Amino acid sequence: MDWIIVSLASALAGFIDAIVGGGGLILLPALFATFPSAPPATLLGTNKSASVWGTAMSTWQYGRKVQLPWRAMMPAAIVGAVGSFVGAWAVTQISPDFLRKFLPVVLIGVLAYTLARKDMGRTHAPQFSGRTETLVACAIGLVIGVYDGFFGPGTGSFFVFLFVRLMGYDFLNASASAKLLNLATNLAALSLFAMKGHIWWHLAVPMAVANVLGAMLGTHMALRHGTGFVRGIFIFVVSVLILKTGYDAFLR
Repeated sequence: MDWIIVSLASALAGFIDAIVGGGGLILLPALFATFPSAPPATLLGTNKSASVWGTAMSTWQYGRKVQLPWRAMMPAAIVGAVGSFVGAWAVTQISPDFLRKFLPVVLIGVLAYTLARKDMGRTHAPQFSGRTETLVACAIGLVIGVYDGFFGPGTGSFFVFLFVRLMGYDFLNASASAKLLNLATNLAALSLFAMKGHIWWHLAVPMAVANVLGAMLGTHMALRHGTGFVRGIFIFVVSVLILKTGYDAFLR
């Protein structure tokens, strides 16, 4: 029953993650609830071993339909991968618990800003070009990459928000670019967890298949319904993230 439960959670996580990020909101709690005595690093590594495949599928699907700014995003993906590797190494050395009370406060700010700026992310109007676009994208990749390797909840949503707010992308283009960077950060963190032996491979395979199926459906929905749909899911996911992280930080 354990692998069935976490595989179903992985499918739902892949669906949400493909649209706007936040799949860890579903899969990580399912893993921790199902295996409460397991080392946290092992559950984090097992989560990455599944989600990386769904993210790869989403990246491929978005890349076929959305014109990604490859010259800016490829360097940013590399920088993000380095940051994620460093963050994943750090979580094997120190506990990320100090972030728990800080995260819901940041997410409340993200939600409030998005709701206040009703026009934000509805039109695609990049603020930068050339080297400047690359540098800004790399800065985002590095900061969120470290966060993803070290802690992780809401990584995709943070990528989307920063691409919309700082770079002027609409929500659909921001989500497509976020998938590429999230794929790089997932691969980097996964490699570190694998080297440290923090992956349950017997669970990774069924979870990966389920995650890919969920990701395929989520990407199809995002491409079909466009920016308004992605923005709505973004608001919903961030709202649920606030409730979940707030509960974990202050009430649990």
